[in-house]
Amino acid sequence: MITYPVLKPGAAIGVTASSFGVDELSKDIFEEAVARMQERGYQVILGQTVYKKGKAKSAPGKERGMEFNQMMQDESVDLIIPPWGGELLIEMLEFIDFDQVQGKWILGFSDISLLLLTITLRTGIATAHGPSFGDLRGQRTDETTAMWQKVLATPSGGSILQHSSQKHQGKGEPDGPSPYIFHLNTKTGWKTVSGKDEALTGRLLGGCIDIIRHIIGTPYGDVKRFNEEIIHGEPILWYLENCELNAVDVRRSLVQMRYAGWFDNCSGILFGRSGGNQPVDNYTAEDLYRDLSEELQLPVIYEMDFGHVPPQMTLINGAYAEVEVMNGQGNLKQYFRE
Repeated sequence: MITYPVLKPGAAIGVTASSFGVDELSKDIFEEAVARMQERGYQVILGQTVYKKGKAKSAPGKERGMEFNQMMQDESVDLIIPPWGGELLIEMLEFIDFDQVQGKWILGFSDISLLLLTITLRTGIATAHGPSFGDLRGQRTDETTAMWQKVLATPSGGSILQHSSQKHQGKGEPDGPSPYIFHLNTKTGWKTVSGKDEALTGRLLGGCIDIIRHIIGTPYGDVKRFNEEIIHGEPILWYLENCELNAVDVRRSLVQMRYAGWFDNCSGILFGRSGGNQPVDNYTAEDLYRDLSEELQLPVIYEMDFGHVPPQMTLINGAYAEVEVMNGQGNLKQYFRE
C-alpha cells in the first residue's frame, strides 16, 4: 500500500542538506529561495547542515542522517526540501531510521532522488521527484515547475494532470533581466522509440540513473519486495534521467538494472532530458533507448520534462500514472491511490 502526504497552506518546510550544503558562492541564491518561500506563505526551518560544505558534502553521513531523522520526527516540520543535489547522499542512508519515517513529503531530484527512491521502496510512503529548493527562487515560476504545489496538495485518492512544457532550457542566455530563473528557449518534444503515439500506465518509480544504480543489490534497493509487498504486483513504470554519464555508461547501468531484476514486471520506461548522454564510437542515447526497448519488448518515451534540463514536472514515486504522447506533446496524470 502506498501512503501519500498532503501539502497544506502555510506549511513549514524543513531544509536539511542531505547532499551539498550552502557555501559563500551559493549563499545569495539560497537565501533568495528562502525569502521567496516565505513570501508564498511558507515557514522555513533550517537545519544545522545547511550552511556547511566541504569535501563534496555538507557534513559527514551520520550527521546528515541524524538531522534528517530529527526533521522527520519533529511535528513542527511539515515537509522536507534539501537545498539542491550533490554527490554523496549515499553516505547517509545507513543512518536513516526508516521505522520512524513519517508521512511528510520529501521533494528534490539529482542526488536527492536516491533518498526519495529508498524511502518509497522501504516504507511505501510516496516521495516527490521535482524542483529543488534553489529552483524555486524566481520572482515568477514557469507553469511546469510551479505544478509542484498542486501535485503535493493532491489528497489521497485524488488525481492530478500535468502537461508537457511548451519550451525547455537550451543553449544561449536571456536578453536581459528576467523574473524567471530558467531561460526556456527551445521547443519541447516528447519522443518515442516506436515513432508512434504511445499510452503507458503503471506505478511510477525512478530517479537519476547516475545515483540510484548504486543501491542495486543492497538493502536500500529491494525492488522485488516493493513490487510484491507494497504495490502487490502492479506493473512499474520507470522514469529515469541522466546527469552526466555518457551513452555507454548509461547503457551499462541499464543492463545492470535488467540483470538485477529491476525491470521485471515493468510496463514501460520514461527518460528525461539530459545534458549528458555523450555518444561513444557513434553509440548514442537513441541507440541505447532502442536497445532497451527491444530487449524488454516495452515502450520507451524520452526527452520528457524531468531531470537536469529545466523545466520539470513533479513525479510521485508510488503513484499510479497514465502517460500519453501525441504528436510530440504529452500528458501525465497521476492517481494517488493506495
